[in-house]
Amino acid sequence: MIASFEASLNTLSIHRVGNKLLDEFYVLSQQPIALKDELLGKLLMQYFLTPFEKVNEVYRFMHSSNDLNLNELFHFCTQVFEDEGRFHELSEQITKYLFEQTNHPKIKSGELYVALFKDIQLEGELLTAIGIFKSENKETYLKVYPDTGGFNMEYEPDGININKLDKGCLIFNCEKEEGYKVLVVDQTNRNNEAVYWKDDFLKLRIRNDSFNQTSNTLSIYKNFITQKLDDEFELDKTDKIDLLNKSIKYFKENDTFNLDEFGDEVLGNPKAIESFKSYKEQYELDHETEIGSTFDISGAAVKKQSRVYKSVLKLDRNFHIYIHGDKNLIEKGFDDDKAMNYYKVYFKEEA
Repeated sequence: MIASFEASLNTLSIHRVGNKLLDEFYVLSQQPIALKDELLGKLLMQYFLTPFEKVNEVYRFMHSSNDLNLNELFHFCTQVFEDEGRFHELSEQITKYLFEQTNHPKIKSGELYVALFKDIQLEGELLTAIGIFKSENKETYLKVYPDTGGFNMEYEPDGININKLDKGCLIFNCEKEEGYKVLVVDQTNRNNEAVYWKDDFLKLRIRNDSFNQTSNTLSIYKNFITQKLDDEFELDKTDKIDLLNKSIKYFKENDTFNLDEFGDEVLGNPKAIESFKSYKEQYELDHETEIGSTFDISGAAVKKQSRVYKSVLKLDRNFHIYIHGDKNLIEKGFDDDKAMNYYKVYFKEEA
């Protein structure tokens, strides 16, 4: 998503955040660090920014009261953007606020880096951005060096792997009235305790753009086919896979999504079409979001969702059949002698 070839790291403050529930505390540095080593600066830029190059989802700050000024991070970032001379002071406030959100015993302590970047490119604009990053997982590194008569070795415990950013966000100085543009990385978001980063600390909502609408629609459709359709129709797995393949084909071959057109081309059954529309409307109500009946299709979102659209028949533990095309070339049957199901597959050439 971002391009950083013109970017520079202007200021960096490092603090440490403990886990409040474990009687740990936070430690604040007295001033920003001096970035005199050019190589160190480049390594930090790699560590902080490289993970965001493949991030497509854009978020915005929000608050349940709809008053953005009550979102603490929005408030702190606005003050930095308005007066960069207060950067270090406000980095301390950000650290203290993060400490107050560590309300789960499994949240790890770690260093918090608050950075000010210039000229990061996002969606065609060169922008100033505030970066907030947390390192939680440490590794041991070996160092081999020449010594008398050959080589020697030493190790460095509790090191940081610059290719593995644990948590981070970039807040861009644009579209303030809508809650800024925010990108997020959270490598531990598969754990329940990790929601504190995006939900409790940052308080974000996703921007409802073409990427988000494309991704949500494909996700809703997949859940509809795999979980809901069985309630109303008798479908075997090959039928479901065929419907999933048709949907991906539609999104790959069209630039614009149209709900009525999609229903006719992919589902084809009036009852199923109405059921899908109702399922989509219920999703919008449950998640307090609106997905248009027409929107521009995001190729990046289609590519991402294609990875989780499984066109695979898993047969016991012996066979997997991948179905990418005409489902009429595969037939299901039952062998009375063996008392087992079988599939018959037709093809012209063996690759």
